[in-house]
Order: sequence, then C-alpha cells, then structure tokens
Amino acid sequence: MRPDGRKLDELRLVRITPDYNRYAEGSVLIEFGETKLICTASVENKVPPFLEKQGKGWVTAEYAMLPRSTHTRSGRNPGGRGQEIQRLIGRALRAAVTTKLLGERQITVDCDVIQADGGTRTAAITGGWVALALAVRRLVAKEKLHKDPMRRGVCAVSTGLVEGEARLDLAYAEDSAADVDFNFVLTDNGNFVEIQGTAEGEPFSPDDYQRLLTLARKGAAELFALQKKALAEAKQP
Repeated sequence: MRPDGRKLDELRLVRITPDYNRYAEGSVLIEFGETKLICTASVENKVPPFLEKQGKGWVTAEYAMLPRSTHTRSGRNPGGRGQEIQRLIGRALRAAVTTKLLGERQITVDCDVIQADGGTRTAAITGGWVALALAVRRLVAKEKLHKDPMRRGVCAVSTGLVEGEARLDLAYAEDSAADVDFNFVLTDNGNFVEIQGTAEGEPFSPDDYQRLLTLARKGAAELFALQKKALAEAKQP
C-alpha cells in the first residue's frame, strides 16, 4: 500500500485550472496531489540577442519555489537545482513549438511552486505546456500569428522503484525513499523529449526500466487528456 492509498499505476489527483492569472496571456494552476504550481506564459515582442534578425521566436522558462513552499522557509534564489529544472522546462516546451512561426517573439513560461510534495518539475512541464498553448491560441485569435505554431503536446511524469515496486507519480515520501527514480518528458505522438533517471542504490535492470517506462506511458496518456480538457474549459479568445 502506498502512503496515500493509491494503486501502483495511479496518478495523484491532478487538477489543471486555466486562466488562473488575469494578466498573463496564458496561465494555469496545476495540482498534482499536494504539489501546486502557478504557470504563466508572457509574450514579448523581442528575442534574445542570438536570435535577432533571424525571423524566428523563442520559448524559455523560469522556475522557482516560493520561500514557504516546503516545511521550512528557503531563500528566493533558485540555486543550481532551480536553474537545472528551468532549463529542462524550456527544452521541453520548445519541443512543442515551431519557433519560425512565432515571428520575432519570446514567450516566457514562469513556473512558481506554491506548495511542494514531489514532482514539481513534471507538474511544471505539464502545466507550462497548457499556459503556453493558451498564450499561442490568443495570438492566433488576434491574427498576430498567421499559423498556429503549436505542433505537439508535451507532458512529464515521474516513476520509481520503491521497496522493489514500480510506482507512478511519486510524492515526496516515496521519492525520498526510492531506490530508482525517473522523470519522463513525453510527446503526444509517443516520443520523448528527455528522460532523467538514476539509481540511488543498486543498479536497475532493463526489465526494471521497461516497467517504469510502461507506467510513464500510462500516466502520460491521462495527463494529455487532462491538458485537452483544460484547454476546452479555458476562456475563448
């Protein structure tokens, strides 16, 4: 039995609430159980210097944990871990977009953790994609883009081996005790953007990896359905 009573192949209760921020071009509140983040997508009519005069856009991300998102207060500096996570989020979201169709625009997706209980990076990618899609939808509706640059869905989910069991979507109590843990970033056509995995104790076998991959694919299918539902529930442009 898992600490929260879930089955081994069961996601935490996932909620995606669109249009959570009144000012951002795209925004969501995403909840994976007790892990909660606000993801906002902001559009700027500029690009980084290395892309100037190339006629294409850019998608980037920033990630931070609010000082009291965990049991004790932390500082506001994201640190090395935060920088690594925000680079991962940026790579994942750029895989969803044809940047040439953005024109010379940058979309920044800010992922702010308001409460952490494991899986913040996977929740950030999953919610960040919805915020990005909403911002792009509104650019298209205002005829600022001639063609929709969103080319695929992207989400992320964690899996791990805990006490020899392959488990989906680890909360903190499981993640901190896992012998092996993985983060999978998947596309809605069955491919991968990134796979992060490590053995904390004994090395894992190919069969172990296959079990974790099978769980990740199951969880991703459910997350893609929830992303589509959130887009359908969002305010129309």
